[in-house]
Amino acid sequence: MEFYNLLEKIVQYNEIHAKWLNTLSFMENAGARKISACEHSTKVSLIQLKHAAEEHRHAYYLKKQIGKIDPELCTTYEKNKLLASTATRQYLHSLDIKSCKYLQQVFQLTKEELKYAAYLFVTYAIEVRADELYPVYQEILTKTSSKIMVKSIILEEEGHLEEMINQLNEFSEDWKKHAEIILNIEKELHDQWIKAIAQEVLELNYA
Repeated sequence: MEFYNLLEKIVQYNEIHAKWLNTLSFMENAGARKISACEHSTKVSLIQLKHAAEEHRHAYYLKKQIGKIDPELCTTYEKNKLLASTATRQYLHSLDIKSCKYLQQVFQLTKEELKYAAYLFVTYAIEVRADELYPVYQEILTKTSSKIMVKSIILEEEGHLEEMINQLNEFSEDWKKHAEIILNIEKELHDQWIKAIAQEVLELNYA
């Protein structure tokens, strides 16, 4: 099932839609925590703090949107309140581990340097994905006259992507060829994640 059709199906059912919002909120929160975990103990840039804060805010904003469907739904990140919870939990974690492995081979970095490189490349890959995912979701929300909106997230994610590119330019002049490898790793994990969600939505739909 292609992504657009999958989202069209998701927004038709309140409980599934609430789980989708909660899943996105979980991902944003996990991303924010990973950014914070990559911080140097003293050399933390303003931009890194801004990213962590904005990703946390996105997690909060998406969680609040669930209230427009039903405030009783998806109050926590427990597995029965997420879509494809195992794939959802593994997605970012696997991306991080596989990216670190690759970056270490290519750049031979210290532990602190590897943390920073992982922050740059993994966040870049996630921002590229967010730039694809949220506009499609918003298009469907608009089409179905939903009360839910993600326009503010779209604007901020575009800004994040620009900031990541600036930081990557400073990190390495040939960052693009390495980013391409990380994007391929992300695509494979993303495809697995969407496949798992599609499978679950079909089961919930026909239950």
